[in-house]
Amino acid sequence: MFTGIVTDLGEILATDDIPAGKRTRIRTAYDTDSFDIGASISCAGVCHTVTAKANSSNGNWFEVESAAETLALTNVSDWKTGQKLNLERSLTMGAELGGHLVLGHVDGLATVTKREDHPDSVYFQFGAPLGAAPFIAKKGSVALDGTSLTVNEVDGLLFSVFLIPHTLEVTTWSERQVGDKINLEVDMMARYAARLAEFSKTG
Repeated sequence: MFTGIVTDLGEILATDDIPAGKRTRIRTAYDTDSFDIGASISCAGVCHTVTAKANSSNGNWFEVESAAETLALTNVSDWKTGQKLNLERSLTMGAELGGHLVLGHVDGLATVTKREDHPDSVYFQFGAPLGAAPFIAKKGSVALDGTSLTVNEVDGLLFSVFLIPHTLEVTTWSERQVGDKINLEVDMMARYAARLAEFSKTG
């Protein structure tokens, strides 16, 4: 489980097609001795399991493997060498919860439909996948490429957020433009509430 607070800006060193899907090696500022093989790390909002790692004089790195379903549902299939990724290690008990509870289980891809740069913020508007849109509420939380953000406005399939300069500096958001596909995870509380409401109707 994660919080949507990005703690490292990783860089893809290599990608390889493998029988199970795709293997990606990611440069990181994390001390890889501080986590084990099998640890979970959110990479652009997608929960991945560490399969190899090393501390190196040329830069620390770890590897993850993405299965076919992950490649079909997220933008991982488009990852390329040199690309930057928002990274977050899994939440530990007693740690400060700065964002909201994020599972790293992507619900679909949102599309950037508008970007407006202002002196003190950047406005982004997105088109949500039809299945995820009902779970996105004004002033609610969403995870976009692994970043916990507050929804500003909602209009049908469209929703918007404002990003402050700090977020732009420490994440990949400064690079995002109209047309980009973004990993979207809705607030899990909204998902559970909808499921309970569904059962209430049938009961």
